[in-house]
Amino acid sequence: PNSSTKHTYENAKQVNEVVINIVDYDMVHQMVLTSANFPEGVSEFEKAGFTPIASEFIKPMRVKESPVQFECKITRVIELGDGPASGNLIFAEVVKFHVKEEILNDLGKIDPEKIDLVGRAGGNYYARAFGNSLFEISRPNDDNMGMDKLPEDIRTSKILTGNDLAILANESAIPNETDINEYKLIELHELFINYEDNATDLENKLHHHAKELIKVGLVSDAWKTLLAFNN
Repeated sequence: PNSSTKHTYENAKQVNEVVINIVDYDMVHQMVLTSANFPEGVSEFEKAGFTPIASEFIKPMRVKESPVQFECKITRVIELGDGPASGNLIFAEVVKFHVKEEILNDLGKIDPEKIDLVGRAGGNYYARAFGNSLFEISRPNDDNMGMDKLPEDIRTSKILTGNDLAILANESAIPNETDINEYKLIELHELFINYEDNATDLENKLHHHAKELIKVGLVSDAWKTLLAFNN
């Protein structure tokens, strides 16, 4: 980046088309080979052992080994600096993308367990999005109550994390008083008996219990547990 940033920026201003090739774990070392400072005119395809294939709507070649390739037209380039480690912000319109069928699930969508993606981190570090590193979060309910509607004693809890609170806030409404009382008498009666003379410890125990309920997806029960303290 030190010596070539300006050169790269000048080239980017002259070129209006680019291919974005997604990198998976099987090709990550080949990808890193392309970051060497080769002399001008040297083919990175050849140096890295990649197979060039023709694009359909733009001139730049695609990388056959890439599981997903985007054909793009550059719309804007912003130079972010000319010092060490400077870069350029490139805006581009995707005119076509190519996806290998073997990484699709039964619904025709990309399966993250099949694509085995690699992400760029800082320095020499990369991240592999695969196996236990993957987790799923559903889109929020459009009518969720939001964090601002959480009761003050819950929102300022020293036990519940921001993630816990967000899961609670994704509910459309809190349980009604009848359901809270019923849950309190059946599920929480031992806690209330054991800590009837210590309100602080009781509240802490209820928040810890609610946290465990949230962890296993019993959000409504977690709400009942938290609201039982003041009910």
